[in-house]
Amino acid sequence: MYGRKGFKLISELDLYSDILPFNEVLVKEVLQEMQCLYDANVADSNAIRNDDNMALLPSVQLRHTALKRNKRCVLAYIYNRMKKLRELRWEIGSILPPEINSNLLNAEIQWFQSYNKSLAKYMRSLGEDHGFNLTTNMVPPKTPYVEVKCVEDFGRLELDDGQVILLKKNTYHLLPRSVCEPLIRQGILEHKRISRVNLNSL
Repeated sequence: MYGRKGFKLISELDLYSDILPFNEVLVKEVLQEMQCLYDANVADSNAIRNDDNMALLPSVQLRHTALKRNKRCVLAYIYNRMKKLRELRWEIGSILPPEINSNLLNAEIQWFQSYNKSLAKYMRSLGEDHGFNLTTNMVPPKTPYVEVKCVEDFGRLELDDGQVILLKKNTYHLLPRSVCEPLIRQGILEHKRISRVNLNSL
């Protein structure tokens, strides 16, 4: 039945929230089906035009509807992958983890790099001297500093005021939110969890 492969392609988007490897095989199958539908419609359209065989018209209309549906499915599949990439740029920064990068086509990697450049250029144009990083403080902060725990050895980190902090595994620091948020996204730091003491048990 027409459109099943296109539906299967879209179903992947509902089943998995992560970016899976690009389903090149299924996309090619959908495109091949579209080519077959188009070729059959051309043949029947010529028969209608030359032989005035109007009995073929319902078949042409059905195949044309299936063609448009398959086209929408392929475009929706590509668009949703790009949308997830764009969200990842804002969530984790300009460098994608290897496990995500390995699932992308070269064209998707190039699109992500192009989006990076456009976003960086726009952010540099904001503010006075150094631009303005729109990806920090996605939620308005309650305080400019946050207490964090270092979950892996990172080394020296220089703050805006020139102070140098040594980030070693299992150490705690009180850092400016703008400095530590990118490191939190990369998994180097994590917010310190404050354990609540049950006063009734004391």
